Amino acid sequence: MPPRTVTFRAATAAAVIALGATLLAASPQAGAAAAEPAPVTDYCQGQCDDILPPGENGNATLVEILGNKAFGTHPAHSDDQLDRYNGLVAGHTGLTDQKLTEFFNDASFGVPKDQVESVTSPRDDVTITRDKASGVPHIKGTTRYGTEFGAGFAAGQDRLWLMDLFRHIGRGELTSFAGGALANQGLEQQFWPQAPYTEADLEAQVEYIRTHEGARGEQAMADAQAYVDGINAYRDKSKNGRYFPGEYVLTGKIDAITNVGEIQPFKLTDLISIASVVGGQFGGGGGGEVTAALSLLAAQQKYGVAEGTRVWESFRQREDPEAVLTVHDGTSFPYAGKPDKARGTALPDSGSVTAEPLIHDRTGSAGTDRKTPVEAPAALKKAQGIYDDGVIPEGSLPGSGSGAQRRGMSNALLVSGEHTASGNPIAVFGPQTGYFAPQLMMLQELQGPGISARGVSFAGVGMYIQMGRGQDYAWSATSAAQDITDTYAVDLCEPDGSTPTKDSTHYLYRGTCTAMETLERTNSWTPTVADSTAKGSYRMQVRRTNYGIVTHRATVGGKPVAYTSLRSTYRHEADSIIGFQMLNDPSYVTDAASFQQAASHIDYAFNWFYADSRTAAFYNSGMNPVRAADVDPALPVRAERAYEWQGYDPAANTAAYTPFAEHPHSSGQDYYISWNNKQAKGYAAAGFGLSAVHRGDLLDQRVSKLVEQGGVTRASLTRAMAEAAVTDLRGEQLLPELLKVIRSQPVTDPELNSAVQQLESWRAAGSQRRESSPGSHAYTHADAVRIMDAWWPKLVEAEFRPGLGDDLYGALTAGLATDESPAASHGPSGAHSGSAFQYGWWGFVDKDLRQVLGRPVKGPLARTYCGGGDASACRDALLASLKQAVAEPATAVYPGDDNCKAGEQWCTDSIVHRPLGGIAQKAIHWQNRPTYQQVVEFPAHR
Repeated sequence: MPPRTVTFRAATAAAVIALGATLLAASPQAGAAAAEPAPVTDYCQGQCDDILPPGENGNATLVEILGNKAFGTHPAHSDDQLDRYNGLVAGHTGLTDQKLTEFFNDASFGVPKDQVESVTSPRDDVTITRDKASGVPHIKGTTRYGTEFGAGFAAGQDRLWLMDLFRHIGRGELTSFAGGALANQGLEQQFWPQAPYTEADLEAQVEYIRTHEGARGEQAMADAQAYVDGINAYRDKSKNGRYFPGEYVLTGKIDAITNVGEIQPFKLTDLISIASVVGGQFGGGGGGEVTAALSLLAAQQKYGVAEGTRVWESFRQREDPEAVLTVHDGTSFPYAGKPDKARGTALPDSGSVTAEPLIHDRTGSAGTDRKTPVEAPAALKKAQGIYDDGVIPEGSLPGSGSGAQRRGMSNALLVSGEHTASGNPIAVFGPQTGYFAPQLMMLQELQGPGISARGVSFAGVGMYIQMGRGQDYAWSATSAAQDITDTYAVDLCEPDGSTPTKDSTHYLYRGTCTAMETLERTNSWTPTVADSTAKGSYRMQVRRTNYGIVTHRATVGGKPVAYTSLRSTYRHEADSIIGFQMLNDPSYVTDAASFQQAASHIDYAFNWFYADSRTAAFYNSGMNPVRAADVDPALPVRAERAYEWQGYDPAANTAAYTPFAEHPHSSGQDYYISWNNKQAKGYAAAGFGLSAVHRGDLLDQRVSKLVEQGGVTRASLTRAMAEAAVTDLRGEQLLPELLKVIRSQPVTDPELNSAVQQLESWRAAGSQRRESSPGSHAYTHADAVRIMDAWWPKLVEAEFRPGLGDDLYGALTAGLATDESPAASHGPSGAHSGSAFQYGWWGFVDKDLRQVLGRPVKGPLARTYCGGGDASACRDALLASLKQAVAEPATAVYPGDDNCKAGEQWCTDSIVHRPLGGIAQKAIHWQNRPTYQQVVEFPAHR
């Protein structure tokens, strides 16, 4: 039995008893109405608000899709939260508590009678009430089964097509389902290798939860089955009633005239598949050790082993003393740090690394974007080609797209009661999950036996609220990305004892030559009305070992190895359901301590935040494996028993995990901020980028100032968030140092002096990317913003490339891109994605310039790079790069795309809700802000 399971049973025995027969007696046959449950008391008393643009309704019939394409009309509640969300850009400066509902929904429990829009009862034991304002489903059940059935039914009403897409993405079958567009090919090629499973693997995960997690595990799977039953009930009704999503017609699944065709039934294993996509992208962490090893080798080749390692470590910044922290009271939580003397590190021989091939047996349009449009009926012409660029355009999902890295997003601001006007904690928090139409998440309220919450759930796994509020508490999360993924170098072998090569398909496992397991997906597609991509097919193949999935081949010390990626949550994609079940259970979460215990049962890497009327709190969740002593988690390690995770059993991918007390956590700190920054001292960064300047500084400096002043309100904390959301990190944090170097001597070139003055004016005004007036679509300091956008990548290269050399500079930028401005299409989820400034060379530039200026630097870079450390030469390099930037026209800085013409600055920054179905939405002003967001202040408690 894995240690985590032992901990679970010990920690929750009392809660399991409290569940009692009420929860466990529910069954699919329990359809008769039960006694009306006692009314739920809403302790937020009108002080809980939320928002999730563009709108709750994510399903559109064929007629509605064609109306949108022909006339721009929208189905009810598909866009009614968009303007309120967008309005905060202009409205935050005059925001008061009374005005919050101009920009947010009232997130109170229930629906007043005069606000009821519709009531549906898919069974006798559940009602789905939708409100007039936003169409959010308020699901109230008299039995546990009925409640969860209602949740599934409502999910079908609001996200049926989206759920179908994501179960096929998770299974690596997107092109066969939705078409062979090049972006679809790319998407399944990036997601499926991260979580490749057979159907038996998926079924085993269902059974593992049911049999290893006690009474809560049994209940969770019963809830999940009820949820699936509800989805399927809506699937049948909508198909028979001909009001199913129109995308099924446009992709050739159902005939619009005869209604012949089928929406495949959902099953429990689909939920595991969807969870693998959601959890893997937003709750993963670590990995990338091969890329890190290549940059280390480049440093060693340039400077020698000792000095090269010192230089590399100064860029790696595992434990930067200047990094902004969530737990800032000095408490340390050591994990995944650099050992004094590492054992088992397996660096590749120079030039030996090759990526494991994924795609085989291409035919037709595979690997191309060749189109052969079908002859669409006249009535469908307006919707022809809606998926020619893919159902999810390339780069739109975090961690997808060419050269993308997995990104964790979201932010949180919490202030404890001693610093608020009311004396109660205040929280403004939510996840940044990209912008889609419909959103990946959906709003809902769940009220039933053992469940009482309102908030968001990812479509397809919405048995419980994943972020939201309970009766007297609220919670949210940000992606944590601590190191729960390692890379192993497995020695290759041949079963007959002959000499292995890099292409060998056997490896040594604990002394035995063992065959790699081959997992495959063969996909094929033909053109449809929605996707004109020509007929094609290919086969995806991955090799699985007891140490994870093969990602690369190389030699180490002249001997062939395969590098594998082992993630602690692999084969445990949905185990986190236990933690979410607890968070929704009002009998379990009664205070900050019980919240932290609930969050500790979530296996993915997240930072969890909590607020009730008394306490603000934080807990970092994740299946943090206990590594062998002196193993360096930042680099590949030899696949030998001495270097395995402690207690490792490959059969179900279990190991020993760090206990509750070793995860960063805190309760009652003066304030908390998180924007995917470093959690606490000692908690080593899993990758590059957690340095002296981070977008978390935009929050920390504002919230700390509010706390110092005292009397914080919901409005003032929201204003702090909203101001940070339109601020350019480079302008606020780095421009002062850049200008200090440049202004160290008079700027004699008139054109450059004018540019410097424009940058100074922009910095003095707050370094914002904000319209001059609502609807102007022009920034107040448009020229300064353009100069910065053009200058930043040039100045980074001018500052570092001469000293590092081409090879090392290239290797380091492969591990950490230099820029993620709103206009950068290589950002965390592609262009028009809102989220910006997460990872970049901000901290490197900051430390290097302070070293040039002779200012104090904690955790300095091993060398000073700008101008070779000479202030005058550094100034010359910066001015030369600035001159290049000034000369670059707006049409080059903002080259244009499908949404914007070349040179359109505001449009290039703007947020575009990427259509996952047939309904498109208008672009809105850029904001670096959670997609779903809560503003909460509880004045009372049970």
